[in-house]
Amino acid sequence: METIQSLIKEICPTTTQRWVKEGAILVDVRESSELEELAFDVPKFIHIPLSDFENRYSELPYDQELVIVCRGGGKSLLATSFLINHGYDPNKVVNMKHGMVRWVQKGFPTIGDRSSVLDASNATSCCDNSIETSKKSTCCNSSKKEGNSCC
Repeated sequence: METIQSLIKEICPTTTQRWVKEGAILVDVRESSELEELAFDVPKFIHIPLSDFENRYSELPYDQELVIVCRGGGKSLLATSFLINHGYDPNKVVNMKHGMVRWVQKGFPTIGDRSSVLDASNATSCCDNSIETSKKSTCCNSSKKEGNSCC
């Protein structure tokens, strides 16, 4: 029997950058205090804290690509699973693996104090297997890296 977890696609921050450039919306599920400290600096951004996600998820469009993000990738994985369980297309809703921590490590655009994330970070590689899921192709598990190194 296939579980919903096998439907969850995860992408790394480098692939997320490409998705955002192609029009995907970043959905940050961190709490407001975390967002006030450090935010993603991207053009299409929606903030729905995980603590309020069940009540507000319907604010998210069904017909657009959504990259769900948090600090380390775990809470956003839960939110991604929730959306898929509530009818969102698993090919359009993805989790950003390793979250804000890896985003900052890669030097991608943020607004706020990056030091708190960098100081607390102990992640090593976007291709490690700290979150086990069956995935479709990502830059980390794909043989075709499209000219970019993900990690």
